[in-house]
Amino acid sequence: MGEIVGAGLLAHVPTIVLPEVTRRELNNGEDTTLVSGLERLRLDVFEKDDYDTVVVLDSHWATTVEFVTTAQERRAGLYTSEELPRGMCRMPYDFPGDPELARAVARYADRHGTYITPIDDPYLPIYYATVNLWTHLGVRDDPYLGLPGKRWMSIGVCQTADTEDFLRLGRALGDAIAETDRRVLLIASGALSHTFWPLRVIRDHEASGPEHIFTPEARAADEQRIAWLTAGDHGRVLDTMPEFLTFKPEARFGHYLMMIGALGEHACAAPGRLYSQYENSVGTGQVHIWFDRPENGWTSR
Repeated sequence: MGEIVGAGLLAHVPTIVLPEVTRRELNNGEDTTLVSGLERLRLDVFEKDDYDTVVVLDSHWATTVEFVTTAQERRAGLYTSEELPRGMCRMPYDFPGDPELARAVARYADRHGTYITPIDDPYLPIYYATVNLWTHLGVRDDPYLGLPGKRWMSIGVCQTADTEDFLRLGRALGDAIAETDRRVLLIASGALSHTFWPLRVIRDHEASGPEHIFTPEARAADEQRIAWLTAGDHGRVLDTMPEFLTFKPEARFGHYLMMIGALGEHACAAPGRLYSQYENSVGTGQVHIWFDRPENGWTSR
């Protein structure tokens, strides 16, 4: 029987794939902790041999009438961002997918009252919420190839979904993993509060200090949730979702909600480890938090 062996709420911001000299220019001579955090996470978790598949819950991939899982045998190509082509241009990616798991997730759609479709079209677009993290956590010395034997697949957020819908997807994902023999790492790829500064002033807020978060109230809401997540109080995060939605978390926090749906929702008490400081990205709240599987399972107390 398969299992989730680790999970994380990880930031995918464009700055993490910029050259270090550029990152420091944007940040008053300092480097972002988001890059060094991913380097440590790679050593601690992603270079280990105790997992088979990484599932990225991709907050940039917005579907409309259903959730979609990537079901290609392999995904490879060059990625240029439509949003920021100057900084993310012709980035190579090449990794095996996991069509068996992708299709297994879809088989649980009816049981959980939702809609899920696996797609194996080789021309299906890819997004930097997946590519940027694979570049740090999945690639080996050859930038065109991933770590040997490690599959990567993505699931998009549905833009018509609400909190309950995201949890239903997570429940289906958890059941599908249990059905298979896969040992899986989940990545909730996305931000906390997510309001950008307007164009005319955005360059005044490129440094990573949290004083640049769009409002003090959004910063306080983010920091409160970071405290709850590091303490393993996922239930409080779930119970206060209506409040948090007023601060416009990225993708309505669907990436986290799908992850926690797979981990047991209120019953999950796994504490998180910080792999970065809480940082700004042009108004938005960013952090890396990793959750190790508790010895007795995700819902053990």
